[in-house]
Amino acid sequence: MKGFETQVIRAGDKSQPVNSLLLVGLEAVKAQLLEQAQRQLLELLDRAMSEAVQSYPPQGRPLPTIPPDSQNKIQEPSLKKRKVFINRKSLLDELMEVQHFRTIYHMFIAGLCVFIISTLAIDFIDEGRLMLEFDLLIFSFGQLPVALMTWAPMFLSTLLAPYQALRLWARPQASGAWTLGAGLGCVLLAAHTAVLGILPVHVAVKYQLPPASSCVLVFEQVRLLMKSYSFLREAVPGLLRARGGEGVQAPSFSSYLYFLFCPTLIYRESYPRCLPLPLQALGCLLYACFIMGRLCVPVFANMSREPFSTRALVLSVMHATLPGIFMLLLIFFAFLHCWLNAFAEMLRFGDRMFYRDWWNSTSFSNYYRTWNVVVHDWLYSYVYQDGLWLLGGQARRAAMLGVFLVSSVVHEYIFCFVLGFFYPVMMILFLVIGGPMNFMMHDRHTGPAWNVLMWTMLFLGQGIQVSLYCQEWYARRHCPLAQVRNHDT
Repeated sequence: MKGFETQVIRAGDKSQPVNSLLLVGLEAVKAQLLEQAQRQLLELLDRAMSEAVQSYPPQGRPLPTIPPDSQNKIQEPSLKKRKVFINRKSLLDELMEVQHFRTIYHMFIAGLCVFIISTLAIDFIDEGRLMLEFDLLIFSFGQLPVALMTWAPMFLSTLLAPYQALRLWARPQASGAWTLGAGLGCVLLAAHTAVLGILPVHVAVKYQLPPASSCVLVFEQVRLLMKSYSFLREAVPGLLRARGGEGVQAPSFSSYLYFLFCPTLIYRESYPRCLPLPLQALGCLLYACFIMGRLCVPVFANMSREPFSTRALVLSVMHATLPGIFMLLLIFFAFLHCWLNAFAEMLRFGDRMFYRDWWNSTSFSNYYRTWNVVVHDWLYSYVYQDGLWLLGGQARRAAMLGVFLVSSVVHEYIFCFVLGFFYPVMMILFLVIGGPMNFMMHDRHTGPAWNVLMWTMLFLGQGIQVSLYCQEWYARRHCPLAQVRNHDT
């Protein structure tokens, strides 16, 4: 690859200056090819080893016995594979260096401008004035100070309790002092879990927080719980080895504090750093409000007052596919790219592979691995690998089902927390439909047709979620459950 680039540059010196776009494209292609080659090489090596072990010898001879040591070596990489952090850009940052992809980004900005122009035109025609109203945005972020005040004790609990518990467990074992310290550490962790589990739920129910303010609390609740578990899961085994005779240094408080803010859920004592880069100015939140206000609210606001019919339900799902897929892309771009990269730049966090090319997926298994790499790494390290270890390294499908169960329950809990009611659409789509599809549409399916099928199912899934959740939201607003019970009695 380096020789190829050298030849291109020399040729350009003889004839004409090398096009800068060509050089940028070559760098992007080189990085992508190296990453794909490494990933495919690892997959080929794993597959070759498994086939060599499981294959039968010719001429009906018995299968040779494998020494226990070699079996442990074969199983060790899958059971003890650890996340490795390296300096690398986000995939969209690399793609944005190519003019063609940057033009697609400009098209989305133009769409936002069209929404703003249409809003101004409609207001001018209907009311004779030019004014942008942000009622939906103001409602969604109502009582935000209450959510921020609730976040403060949640963060302080996460900052102090796990680290102090680890320090108590790391004390020298002498007489009954260590037992008392270990018990106190367990009490601290129990109090920490109670604060994160009960306080945000109590505040959300008592003050009836709107959706966006509830999102702040529930996302921070889940994030802090996952980070606390990762810190203890990575640090406690080191302390146990140290007590067994190996010298392992306890984590520093500065590394733990950095971990609480850096955009990863996997704890390490240190991470690769890079120089900060300029931030992008984004209007994803405003974009989402315009989509909901123009494409969803007019359709679903009065739908719950009309008689139910299968035709109306199907039409509402089809109508919601476009705003649903727009919301999916906005969530991906706003959170997984912009928000995480903003924290990465402020903290000089080097590894920015927060997602991969999920849009090229031809199977559900690849989509789940590449959509949100941050959460996938946590689930793979602490649910799949630990579950596989508990099951003896054999029941891989059971460990995968455990990952789907944990992920679906947490997703449904987030929806229930944000919307204020339990309506298990997400759980059914994720666990009942997405789980079996993960095994049926696997990585062996390649080609454009499978990618088209993936996007078709994403469109339909987003349409079902937006339609059913919006209908339930307005049904509870127009006909509260208390009125229904009084009418029935």
